[in-house]
Amino acid sequence: MATRKNVTLHRLREMHARGEKIAMLTCYDALFAHVLDQAGVDVLLVGDSLGMVLQGHPSTLPVTMEEMIYHTGCVARGNTTAWIIADMPFGSYQESAEHALSNAVRLMQSGAHMVKLEGGGWTAAVVQYLVDRSIPVCAHLGFTPQSVFALGGNRVQGRDESAAARLLQHAEQLASAGAACLVLEMVPATLARDLTQKLPIPVIGIGAGSGCSGQVLVLHDMLGLTYGDAPRFVRNFLESGGSITDAVRRYVAAVKDGQFPDDALHGF
Repeated sequence: MATRKNVTLHRLREMHARGEKIAMLTCYDALFAHVLDQAGVDVLLVGDSLGMVLQGHPSTLPVTMEEMIYHTGCVARGNTTAWIIADMPFGSYQESAEHALSNAVRLMQSGAHMVKLEGGGWTAAVVQYLVDRSIPVCAHLGFTPQSVFALGGNRVQGRDESAAARLLQHAEQLASAGAACLVLEMVPATLARDLTQKLPIPVIGIGAGSGCSGQVLVLHDMLGLTYGDAPRFVRNFLESGGSITDAVRRYVAAVKDGQFPDDALHGF
């Protein structure tokens, strides 16, 4: 693979403008950061999903700021060209905008290029506060894992008309507040497509159908390394053989050409 230019926020916006799909995967360490970067992944998400994938917790809630800083630093040291987004863990931005800024600064200093926070409504003010202070922000709507208990479990969001309207309202508010992209998790494909078309920013789907501006999966799910059954929207890209690098390249290619996800196969 030829050496590629750094993936910057400007480049992500250019990709979105010309309709090129954005390929994102979670990443938690230096070695996988190197592999994913070399295989052409556009965005590495240092997700608080590490609490479940690496630590064995039943949810993302126990993950601390110190753990996120540690893993963000690991990923940054292994990466060369990909864009790095780091999750702000539960409790790191809910207290106040000032508290969120303090924690976002720590993630940026550890190597993140952007931070991600979950939820809509009140979060728009936090997003604007961070963006006004030169911290790029990715929003996250739909199923938000840090709210798993408030949402009643791993449930698809935005199924009825009022819930869909509220989700769209929150997305527009977050974009207006300065969020540069949005992760949209576990929502009906028709709603995800409509929202993607209405927003001026890239929408990265996970369990949200093929109509988004790009896709993200948990790395270990994409490699078939899961406890029990994987979510139905996951595809095992290692199943057809070859190396882990081959599997990641297949994932990137499938996202770019629209072959993943398959809405009919996964019932979106």
